[in-house]
Amino acid sequence: MKKTIIPLLVAGSVLLAGCDKTEKATTTSNVSKSDAIAVVNGQYITKASLDELEKQIAERSHGQTFPKEKLIEELIQRELLVQDALQKQLDKSDEIVSQLDSAKKTLLTQADVQNFIKANPVTDAEVKAEYDSKVAGENGTEYKARHILVKTEDEAKKLIAELDKGADFAKLANKNSLDAKESQNGGDLGWFVAGQMVAPFSEAVEKLEKGKYTKTPVKTQFGYHVILREDSRAQTPPPLEAVKEQLMPYLQRKKVQTMVETLRKQAKVEILVPLTDEPAKAPAAADANKKPTGETVTDEVIVEEVKDSNGKTVAAEEVVVETVKDAKGNIVAEEAIVVEEKAVPVEKTPEAKK
Repeated sequence: MKKTIIPLLVAGSVLLAGCDKTEKATTTSNVSKSDAIAVVNGQYITKASLDELEKQIAERSHGQTFPKEKLIEELIQRELLVQDALQKQLDKSDEIVSQLDSAKKTLLTQADVQNFIKANPVTDAEVKAEYDSKVAGENGTEYKARHILVKTEDEAKKLIAELDKGADFAKLANKNSLDAKESQNGGDLGWFVAGQMVAPFSEAVEKLEKGKYTKTPVKTQFGYHVILREDSRAQTPPPLEAVKEQLMPYLQRKKVQTMVETLRKQAKVEILVPLTDEPAKAPAAADANKKPTGETVTDEVIVEEVKDSNGKTVAAEEVVVETVKDAKGNIVAEEAIVVEEKAVPVEKTPEAKK
Protein backbone atom coordinates (compact mmCIF):
# COMPACT_ATOMS: atom_id res chain seq x y z
CA MET A 1 0.00 0.00 0.00
CA LYS A 2 1.35 3.40 -0.96
CA LYS A 3 1.97 5.60 2.06
CA THR A 4 1.04 9.24 1.73
CA ILE A 5 1.09 12.22 4.01
CA ILE A 6 -1.55 14.94 4.00
CA PRO A 7 -0.23 18.50 4.22
CA LEU A 8 -0.93 20.48 7.37
CA LEU A 9 -3.00 22.93 5.34
CA VAL A 10 -5.65 20.24 4.78
CA ALA A 11 -8.12 19.90 7.67
CA GLY A 12 -8.09 16.55 9.42
CA SER A 13 -4.41 15.87 8.77
CA VAL A 14 -2.89 12.96 10.66
CA LEU A 15 -0.11 15.33 11.57
CA LEU A 16 -2.47 17.89 13.01
CA ALA A 17 -3.83 15.14 15.22
CA GLY A 18 -0.43 14.95 16.83
CA CYS A 19 -0.29 18.61 17.69
CA ASP A 20 -1.99 18.10 21.03
CA LYS A 21 1.17 16.46 22.36
CA THR A 22 4.05 18.41 23.78
CA GLU A 23 6.38 19.43 20.99
CA LYS A 24 9.92 20.70 21.23
CA ALA A 25 10.32 24.17 19.81
CA THR A 26 10.34 24.12 16.01
CA THR A 27 12.67 27.08 15.77
CA THR A 28 15.06 28.84 18.08
CA SER A 29 17.58 31.61 17.78
CA ASN A 30 20.04 29.60 19.87
CA VAL A 31 20.26 26.70 17.40
CA SER A 32 23.35 26.37 15.25
CA LYS A 33 23.15 25.45 11.59
CA SER A 34 24.64 22.02 12.31
CA ASP A 35 21.69 21.21 14.61
CA ALA A 36 19.05 22.25 12.07
CA ILE A 37 17.28 20.48 9.21
CA ALA A 38 16.13 23.62 7.40
CA VAL A 39 16.07 27.39 7.64
CA VAL A 40 12.94 29.40 6.84
CA ASN A 41 13.31 33.15 6.47
CA GLY A 42 16.30 33.04 8.79
CA GLN A 43 14.63 30.78 11.38
CA TYR A 44 16.14 27.32 11.98
CA ILE A 45 14.01 24.19 12.25
CA THR A 46 15.72 21.86 14.69
CA LYS A 47 16.62 18.21 14.25
CA ALA A 48 14.88 17.60 17.57
CA SER A 49 11.57 18.83 16.12
CA LEU A 50 11.86 16.28 13.30
CA ASP A 51 12.59 13.49 15.79
CA GLU A 52 9.56 14.51 17.83
CA LEU A 53 7.31 14.55 14.77
CA GLU A 54 8.51 11.09 13.71
CA LYS A 55 7.80 9.79 17.21
CA GLN A 56 4.29 11.26 17.24
CA ILE A 57 3.40 9.73 13.88
CA ALA A 58 4.79 6.33 14.88
CA GLU A 59 2.67 6.35 18.04
CA ARG A 60 -0.52 7.38 16.26
CA SER A 61 -0.11 5.19 13.16
CA HIS A 62 1.03 2.00 14.96
CA GLY A 63 4.62 2.18 13.80
CA GLN A 64 4.00 3.39 10.26
CA THR A 65 6.72 5.68 8.93
CA PHE A 66 6.73 8.38 6.24
CA PRO A 67 9.45 9.73 3.93
CA LYS A 68 11.70 12.20 5.71
CA GLU A 69 11.26 14.83 2.99
CA LYS A 70 7.49 14.81 3.60
CA LEU A 71 8.00 15.36 7.33
CA ILE A 72 10.47 18.18 6.72
CA GLU A 73 7.98 19.82 4.37
CA GLU A 74 5.32 19.53 7.06
CA LEU A 75 7.57 21.34 9.56
CA ILE A 76 8.38 24.02 6.99
CA GLN A 77 4.66 24.66 6.43
CA ARG A 78 4.12 24.91 10.18
CA GLU A 79 6.96 27.41 10.49
CA LEU A 80 5.57 29.52 7.65
CA LEU A 81 2.19 29.66 9.36
CA VAL A 82 3.81 30.60 12.68
CA GLN A 83 5.77 33.40 11.06
CA ASP A 84 2.68 34.66 9.25
CA ALA A 85 0.67 34.65 12.50
CA LEU A 86 3.40 36.55 14.33
CA GLN A 87 3.62 39.10 11.54
CA LYS A 88 -0.11 39.68 11.91
CA GLN A 89 0.37 39.93 15.71
CA LEU A 90 -2.15 37.17 16.31
CA ASP A 91 -0.09 36.14 19.32
CA LYS A 92 -1.23 39.35 21.03
CA SER A 93 -4.97 38.73 20.65
CA ASP A 94 -6.89 38.07 23.87
CA GLU A 95 -8.04 34.67 22.65
CA ILE A 96 -4.56 33.43 21.76
CA VAL A 97 -3.00 34.86 24.92
CA SER A 98 -5.61 33.00 26.96
CA GLN A 99 -5.02 29.76 25.06
CA LEU A 100 -1.25 30.07 25.40
CA ASP A 101 -1.61 30.66 29.12
CA SER A 102 -3.84 27.58 29.42
CA ALA A 103 -1.37 25.49 27.39
CA LYS A 104 1.50 26.72 29.56
CA LYS A 105 -0.32 25.71 32.73
CA THR A 106 -1.09 22.29 31.27
CA LEU A 107 2.57 21.75 30.35
CA LEU A 108 3.73 22.89 33.78
CA THR A 109 1.23 20.55 35.45
CA GLN A 110 2.51 17.62 33.40
CA ALA A 111 6.11 18.62 34.02
CA ASP A 112 5.61 18.82 37.78
CA VAL A 113 3.99 15.38 37.88
CA GLN A 114 6.74 13.84 35.75
CA ASN A 115 9.42 15.52 37.85
CA PHE A 116 7.83 14.12 41.02
CA ILE A 117 7.60 10.60 39.54
CA LYS A 118 11.23 10.77 38.44
CA ALA A 119 12.34 11.89 41.91
CA ASN A 120 10.06 9.38 43.68
CA PRO A 121 10.08 6.18 41.59
CA VAL A 122 8.04 3.17 42.63
CA THR A 123 10.41 0.61 44.13
CA ASP A 124 10.29 -3.18 43.81
CA ALA A 125 9.68 -3.33 47.55
CA GLU A 126 6.60 -1.11 47.21
CA VAL A 127 5.26 -3.24 44.37
CA LYS A 128 5.79 -6.38 46.43
CA ALA A 129 4.07 -4.82 49.47
CA GLU A 130 1.08 -3.75 47.37
CA TYR A 131 0.88 -7.21 45.82
CA ASP A 132 1.01 -8.91 49.22
CA SER A 133 -1.68 -6.68 50.72
CA LYS A 134 -4.10 -6.42 47.79
CA VAL A 135 -3.59 -9.51 45.66
CA ALA A 136 -1.64 -12.39 47.18
CA GLY A 137 -3.66 -12.43 50.38
CA GLU A 138 -6.92 -12.99 48.56
CA ASN A 139 -7.36 -16.76 48.75
CA GLY A 140 -11.12 -16.65 48.76
CA THR A 141 -13.78 -18.65 46.95
CA GLU A 142 -15.22 -18.20 43.48
CA TYR A 143 -18.78 -19.21 42.74
CA LYS A 144 -20.60 -20.31 39.59
CA ALA A 145 -24.29 -19.55 39.65
CA ARG A 146 -27.45 -18.82 37.70
CA HIS A 147 -30.29 -16.52 38.68
CA ILE A 148 -33.78 -15.49 37.65
CA LEU A 149 -34.61 -11.83 38.19
CA VAL A 150 -38.24 -10.69 38.36
CA LYS A 151 -40.02 -7.55 39.54
CA THR A 152 -42.19 -8.90 42.35
CA GLU A 153 -41.89 -11.33 45.23
CA ASP A 154 -45.00 -13.21 44.10
CA GLU A 155 -43.44 -13.88 40.69
CA ALA A 156 -40.32 -15.23 42.38
CA LYS A 157 -42.37 -17.50 44.68
CA LYS A 158 -44.26 -18.97 41.72
CA LEU A 159 -40.95 -19.77 39.99
CA ILE A 160 -39.63 -21.48 43.15
CA ALA A 161 -42.81 -23.58 43.22
CA GLU A 162 -42.20 -24.63 39.62
CA LEU A 163 -38.60 -25.55 40.47
CA ASP A 164 -39.88 -27.64 43.38
CA LYS A 165 -41.95 -29.58 40.84
CA GLY A 166 -38.86 -30.30 38.75
CA ALA A 167 -38.83 -27.43 36.24
CA ASP A 168 -35.58 -26.70 34.42
CA PHE A 169 -33.86 -23.62 35.92
CA ALA A 170 -32.29 -22.40 32.67
CA LYS A 171 -35.56 -22.66 30.74
CA LEU A 172 -37.40 -20.74 33.44
CA ALA A 173 -34.72 -18.05 33.34
CA ASN A 174 -34.92 -17.67 29.57
CA LYS A 175 -38.69 -17.33 29.77
CA ASN A 176 -39.08 -15.16 32.86
CA SER A 177 -35.86 -13.46 33.93
CA LEU A 178 -35.38 -9.77 33.20
CA ASP A 179 -31.71 -10.66 32.88
CA ALA A 180 -32.05 -13.53 30.40
CA LYS A 181 -35.10 -12.99 28.19
CA GLU A 182 -33.06 -11.41 25.40
CA SER A 183 -29.69 -13.09 25.95
CA GLN A 184 -31.25 -16.57 26.40
CA ASN A 185 -28.25 -17.55 28.53
CA GLY A 186 -30.30 -19.38 31.12
CA GLY A 187 -29.44 -16.79 33.75
CA ASP A 188 -25.79 -17.89 33.73
CA LEU A 189 -23.53 -15.55 35.73
CA GLY A 190 -20.29 -17.43 35.15
CA TRP A 191 -17.57 -17.41 37.83
CA PHE A 192 -17.42 -14.56 40.32
CA VAL A 193 -16.31 -13.74 43.84
CA ALA A 194 -18.86 -12.72 46.43
CA GLY A 195 -17.61 -9.13 46.56
CA GLN A 196 -18.59 -8.57 42.93
CA MET A 197 -22.29 -8.88 43.72
CA VAL A 198 -24.61 -6.75 45.81
CA ALA A 199 -24.60 -7.90 49.45
CA PRO A 200 -27.96 -9.76 49.69
CA PHE A 201 -27.16 -11.68 46.51
CA SER A 202 -23.64 -12.69 47.53
CA GLU A 203 -24.76 -13.69 51.02
CA ALA A 204 -27.42 -15.98 49.56
CA VAL A 205 -24.92 -17.62 47.19
CA GLU A 206 -22.45 -18.24 50.01
CA LYS A 207 -25.11 -20.00 52.11
CA LEU A 208 -26.31 -22.29 49.33
CA GLU A 209 -25.02 -25.81 48.83
CA LYS A 210 -23.75 -26.95 45.44
CA GLY A 211 -26.67 -27.73 43.13
CA LYS A 212 -29.25 -26.05 45.39
CA TYR A 213 -31.44 -23.01 44.73
CA THR A 214 -32.89 -20.43 47.09
CA LYS A 215 -36.19 -21.47 48.63
CA THR A 216 -37.22 -17.89 49.31
CA PRO A 217 -36.83 -14.88 46.98
CA VAL A 218 -33.72 -12.75 47.47
CA LYS A 219 -34.52 -9.05 47.38
CA THR A 220 -32.05 -6.47 46.05
CA GLN A 221 -32.46 -2.98 44.67
CA PHE A 222 -32.90 -4.58 41.22
CA GLY A 223 -35.84 -6.81 42.08
CA TYR A 224 -36.33 -10.35 43.38
CA HIS A 225 -33.91 -13.16 42.57
CA VAL A 226 -34.10 -16.93 42.54
CA ILE A 227 -30.51 -18.18 42.66
CA LEU A 228 -28.98 -21.55 41.76
CA ARG A 229 -25.45 -22.26 42.99
CA GLU A 230 -23.86 -24.60 40.45
CA ASP A 231 -20.29 -24.88 41.73
CA SER A 232 -17.48 -23.26 43.72
CA ARG A 233 -13.69 -23.33 43.70
CA ALA A 234 -10.73 -21.84 45.53
CA GLN A 235 -9.62 -18.49 44.13
CA THR A 236 -5.93 -18.59 43.23
CA PRO A 237 -4.25 -15.18 43.09
CA PRO A 238 -2.14 -14.41 39.99
CA PRO A 239 1.66 -14.36 40.39
CA LEU A 240 3.42 -11.05 41.02
CA GLU A 241 4.92 -10.91 37.52
CA ALA A 242 1.47 -11.18 35.94
CA VAL A 243 0.27 -7.93 37.54
CA LYS A 244 3.52 -6.04 38.17
CA GLU A 245 3.22 -3.85 35.06
CA GLN A 246 -0.22 -2.71 36.15
CA LEU A 247 0.72 -2.21 39.78
CA MET A 248 3.51 0.21 38.81
CA PRO A 249 1.26 2.99 37.36
CA TYR A 250 -1.32 2.18 40.05
CA LEU A 251 1.26 2.99 42.74
CA GLN A 252 2.62 5.99 40.83
CA ARG A 253 -0.84 7.51 40.75
CA LYS A 254 -1.26 6.95 44.47
CA LYS A 255 2.05 8.74 45.14
CA VAL A 256 1.07 11.68 42.93
CA GLN A 257 -2.33 11.85 44.60
CA THR A 258 -0.69 11.99 48.03
CA MET A 259 1.65 14.72 46.82
CA VAL A 260 -1.22 16.81 45.46
CA GLU A 261 -3.23 16.31 48.66
CA THR A 262 -0.24 17.54 50.67
CA LEU A 263 0.05 20.65 48.49
CA ARG A 264 -3.67 21.26 48.92
CA LYS A 265 -3.46 21.05 52.72
CA GLN A 266 -0.49 23.42 52.82
CA ALA A 267 -2.04 25.97 50.46
CA LYS A 268 -4.20 28.91 51.42
CA VAL A 269 -7.27 28.51 49.19
CA GLU A 270 -10.35 30.70 49.07
CA ILE A 271 -13.21 29.72 46.74
CA LEU A 272 -14.84 32.91 45.49
CA VAL A 273 -17.89 31.53 43.68
CA PRO A 274 -20.91 29.62 45.02
CA LEU A 275 -20.74 25.86 44.50
CA THR A 276 -24.49 25.64 43.79
CA ASP A 277 -26.90 27.65 41.66
CA GLU A 278 -28.65 28.76 44.84
CA PRO A 279 -26.07 29.55 47.54
CA ALA A 280 -26.81 28.07 50.94
CA LYS A 281 -27.16 30.44 53.87
CA ALA A 282 -24.00 30.99 55.84
CA PRO A 283 -24.15 29.00 59.10
CA ALA A 284 -24.40 30.88 62.37
CA ALA A 285 -21.21 31.08 64.43
CA ALA A 286 -22.47 28.50 66.94
CA ASP A 287 -23.30 26.07 64.12
CA ALA A 288 -20.21 26.63 62.00
CA ASN A 289 -18.65 23.30 62.94
CA LYS A 290 -21.78 21.24 62.44
CA LYS A 291 -22.06 19.00 59.40
CA PRO A 292 -24.79 19.96 56.90
CA THR A 293 -27.96 17.95 57.26
CA GLY A 294 -30.29 16.65 54.60
CA GLU A 295 -30.62 13.74 52.21
CA THR A 296 -27.26 12.06 51.60
CA VAL A 297 -26.63 10.44 48.23
CA THR A 298 -23.59 8.21 47.78
CA ASP A 299 -22.11 7.37 44.37
CA GLU A 300 -19.13 5.11 43.64
CA VAL A 301 -16.81 5.74 40.73
CA ILE A 302 -13.99 3.38 39.69
CA VAL A 303 -10.79 5.28 39.00
CA GLU A 304 -8.25 2.46 38.82
CA GLU A 305 -8.27 -1.30 38.32
CA VAL A 306 -5.44 -3.84 38.28
CA LYS A 307 -5.98 -6.90 36.11
CA ASP A 308 -3.99 -10.10 35.64
CA SER A 309 -2.79 -11.48 32.29
CA ASN A 310 -6.23 -12.97 31.64
CA GLY A 311 -7.95 -9.62 32.02
CA LYS A 312 -9.42 -10.44 35.42
CA THR A 313 -9.61 -7.59 37.93
CA VAL A 314 -7.59 -8.40 41.04
CA ALA A 315 -7.46 -4.97 42.69
CA ALA A 316 -9.40 -1.75 42.37
CA GLU A 317 -9.44 1.75 43.74
CA GLU A 318 -12.68 3.70 43.96
CA VAL A 319 -13.82 7.19 44.87
CA VAL A 320 -16.92 7.45 47.05
CA VAL A 321 -18.67 10.79 46.55
CA GLU A 322 -21.19 11.77 49.21
CA THR A 323 -23.57 14.59 48.33
CA VAL A 324 -25.86 16.19 50.92
CA LYS A 325 -28.99 17.87 49.60
CA ASP A 326 -31.52 20.06 51.40
CA ALA A 327 -35.30 19.70 51.22
CA LYS A 328 -35.39 21.62 47.92
CA GLY A 329 -32.83 19.33 46.32
CA ASN A 330 -30.00 21.87 46.44
CA ILE A 331 -26.50 20.55 47.10
CA VAL A 332 -25.28 21.92 50.42
CA ALA A 333 -22.20 19.75 50.90
CA GLU A 334 -20.11 17.35 48.87
CA GLU A 335 -17.23 15.15 49.91
CA ALA A 336 -15.06 12.78 47.86
CA ILE A 337 -13.33 9.96 49.71
CA VAL A 338 -10.71 7.78 48.03
CA VAL A 339 -11.11 4.14 49.04
CA GLU A 340 -7.94 2.12 48.57
CA GLU A 341 -8.75 -1.24 50.15
CA LYS A 342 -10.31 -3.12 47.26
CA ALA A 343 -8.74 -6.47 46.46
CA VAL A 344 -11.54 -7.51 44.12
CA PRO A 345 -13.75 -5.57 41.68
CA VAL A 346 -16.23 -3.23 43.25
CA GLU A 347 -19.79 -4.30 43.79
CA LYS A 348 -21.64 -5.12 40.59
CA THR A 349 -25.17 -6.08 39.74
CA PRO A 350 -25.84 -9.64 38.62
CA GLU A 351 -26.81 -8.19 35.23
CA ALA A 352 -23.24 -6.98 34.78
CA LYS A 353 -22.00 -10.56 34.75
CA LYS A 354 -23.79 -11.47 31.53
